[in-house]
Parts: sequence; C-alpha cells; structure tokens
Amino acid sequence: MALPDGKDLDYLMGGTPVQQEVYYLIQRYGLCEMLKDYHPVLVGTVPLDLQIPGSDLDLICEVFHFHRFADHVRRHFGHFPGFTLTRRRVHGVERLKANFNCGNWPVEVFAQPIPAHQQNGYRHMMAEARVLRLFGEDFKRAVIQLKQQGFKTEPAFASLLGLEGDPYLRLLDLTDWTDEELVSKFTSPIAGVKVELLNYKK
Repeated sequence: MALPDGKDLDYLMGGTPVQQEVYYLIQRYGLCEMLKDYHPVLVGTVPLDLQIPGSDLDLICEVFHFHRFADHVRRHFGHFPGFTLTRRRVHGVERLKANFNCGNWPVEVFAQPIPAHQQNGYRHMMAEARVLRLFGEDFKRAVIQLKQQGFKTEPAFASLLGLEGDPYLRLLDLTDWTDEELVSKFTSPIAGVKVELLNYKK
C-alpha cells in the first residue's frame, strides 16, 4: 500500500487503482498547479487508501491574505459543479473552505494561516499512516468497516486503539510517539483479536 510521504503526490502513482485515478485527475485538472502559491497538500482518506463511497479529496493550503485567496479560488474553481465558498473564524483562527465536484470526486480546499505541514489535517494523516504501517491490513480493514458504519476517520482510529477523550486531540498526541512506543502500547489489544465493531461509539 502506498502511503503519503508529505512531500509530493508521486507515491500515488505506485498505489492502488483509486490512488492512481486521483493522481491523474489532479494532474488533468491542474488542481495543485492552480494552488501552488499556497503550498497545497493532499490529506484525508485517499492518501491512506481508506476512502469509502462519498469520500472527498482534501487539499489543505497555507493562506494569509484571505480576500485574495477567495478571489483566486472563485476564478479557478467557481465554474466547477457544486461550487461553494465559506469563511469563518474558529478559536480565533481564520479559515476558508471551498467545495466543488471535479470528475467523479467531491473536492474540498481548506485554508488556514498555518503552514500545511503543521495543520491538524496533515498531522492526523501522518499519525494514521504510521499506525497503518505498523499494524497492517487487518487494522486497515477494521478502520474501513467502522467508516462504513458512519465513523469519521479519526474516531475510527481512536476507537480501535482504545484512546479516550477527544479523538482528534488524541491522534495529535501520537505524532510525538516513536514507532517502538506505538507498538509497545497498542499491539497487544489489536493483534489477533476479532474486533466487535458495533460496540464502539461513533
């Protein structure tokens, strides 16, 4: 399974048919090229091959001039079907979100005045990539099953790992753990155990 390296999209070319499809769609429509001044990074389920029907393509960007960026997004993506643009503050931090459909995929462009590699969406993805690399296909299939039951990705990981509290914050905590700490903490309750998925809270 191809996993994100956080640098470019080349890993998708060696991935699953869906990942390859997404790579060529992004290239065909120039999605990252049109956002290149804002350092776009693809995050979310497709880089991890955890997508289910309805999953979208999440592109996060680093933006400091939101009026200029909003104009840029409208100019380049406003003609795509289903285009919407929302802007608001969360905990005092400006954010902008553009949604539209491209080919067979819904796309979300998300912008904050934070470098993309420091945004929570990126940090969640890289923590999840490590867990998938360490615990393998059985764990991945369990995550997908939870998602098919209505879980979001982070709560699915947190449930399977037995993390208590806010799953989005707990996943961020894992970014500071070594591989050895992750394996030592989580292998025992996961490996070889049939997970009763319906018992987890969404």
